[in-house]
Amino acid sequence: MSDRTLSAAPAGPADPVPTSPHVDAGDEGYSKDLKSRHINMIAIGGAIGTGLFLGAGGRMAGAGPSLAIAYAICGVFAFFVVRALGELVLYRPSSGAFVSYAREFMGEKGAFAAGWLYFLNWSTTAVADITAAATYAHFWAMFSDVPQWILALIALAVVLTANLISVKYFGEMEFWFAIIKVAALVVFMAIGIYLVVTQHQLDGHTPGFSTVSDGGGLFPVGMLPMLLVIQGVVFAYASVELCGVAAGETKNPEKIMPKAINSIMWRVGLFYVGSVVLLALLLPYTAYSGDESPFVTVMNKLGVPGAADVMNLVVLTAALSSLNSGLYSTGRILRSMALAGSAPKFTGRMNKGQVPYGGILLTAGFGVLGVGLNYVMPGEAFEIVLNFASIGILGTWGMIMLCSLLFWRRAREGKVTRPSYQLPWAPYTQIVTLVFLASVVVLMWWGGGIGRTTVMCLPLIAAALVGGWFVVRKRVAVLAADRKHV
Repeated sequence: MSDRTLSAAPAGPADPVPTSPHVDAGDEGYSKDLKSRHINMIAIGGAIGTGLFLGAGGRMAGAGPSLAIAYAICGVFAFFVVRALGELVLYRPSSGAFVSYAREFMGEKGAFAAGWLYFLNWSTTAVADITAAATYAHFWAMFSDVPQWILALIALAVVLTANLISVKYFGEMEFWFAIIKVAALVVFMAIGIYLVVTQHQLDGHTPGFSTVSDGGGLFPVGMLPMLLVIQGVVFAYASVELCGVAAGETKNPEKIMPKAINSIMWRVGLFYVGSVVLLALLLPYTAYSGDESPFVTVMNKLGVPGAADVMNLVVLTAALSSLNSGLYSTGRILRSMALAGSAPKFTGRMNKGQVPYGGILLTAGFGVLGVGLNYVMPGEAFEIVLNFASIGILGTWGMIMLCSLLFWRRAREGKVTRPSYQLPWAPYTQIVTLVFLASVVVLMWWGGGIGRTTVMCLPLIAAALVGGWFVVRKRVAVLAADRKHV
């Protein structure tokens, strides 16, 4: 029996209720140039990004060593989300990913909401990435006098140009970006472990558990700050779903995807939680700040010539990698939506390299708005877009889990067949994850400041989605009717 939807052939008495496979117009026209090594490294790169390399500094300063707990909690739910998406991918690989699944299980309204929430996620994340890239560049004296908005514009232009060539070049870029990030973290962790084991002095401090105990323990400022930084930590895992989008442009996803997804869990534990624990052991949490990558802070204190420069180059690579991934994924998602009538027609266009350039340019256009934000308020740009990106991420993850829940229910009804690679403990896993995502929104409100302002914008986001649906619904209905007659 196939792992996909059952065929429309007449069923025997003992057969499950048959249905026709869902076909998404947005899946046509792509090359299948992404190989196993690309997917594996994309999965790694998606789990190591700007949220760790830059965001961990400010969050460590605000919550202390308990930040490691927040990363561990969010990592578990991130794994549930990508595991649920993995099951759907093996059921039916699609470049439209969860938007395509939302269309199948929730209808066109669900696909519209899922797609535009994802666009909100990545259009604001693109702003965060170019802001991070500009911040990293200011580390070097040669760029210190260059306005932040100019550096942000340069970063956007470079990555946009590379992304428009072909998916093969995207895969190669992400492969080497991920290699650089993983190698840098491995080296950093090796150095950190050596410093802790040998008790080597670091900026007048002796690395080890005494750094935590003498600084007020695991919760030096209480438990509430740890809970409040969870919404920012969620942003750190924003790209884990990328391998699900990339599955539509690879051969044999049935063999490649389970291995790539299963490895995310130990990577989260090793690279995220492990590196944050080391940061807490090496220096007091007060030594870190949101203005500099915490890894660069440690290397600076270590005093090894050129070490901080190398690490800063690595974190700059991470920001460009995340931006590259965002342009890639939104281009595919918007094309799936455009061919169904839910997005502007030009976002469905492809170039000779089989790249959906229309959607990529639309996302890049919002990146240009981010350049303006860097001009107006360079100090607050990262935190502002991070909060709006978190809303998009929460919405995207919520839609993935809803699709997974509906898929599980249809399987129970005998309408579809679940693949052998499944989300464990369904449907409780989906329900608990949805409750967690809702609680993160509550924490954003509870924390006040920019987070509360962002939550207060939720009615505006909902109104924009409803209004947008009324604008496109006639075109969606016409295209849906045309597909039925084909």
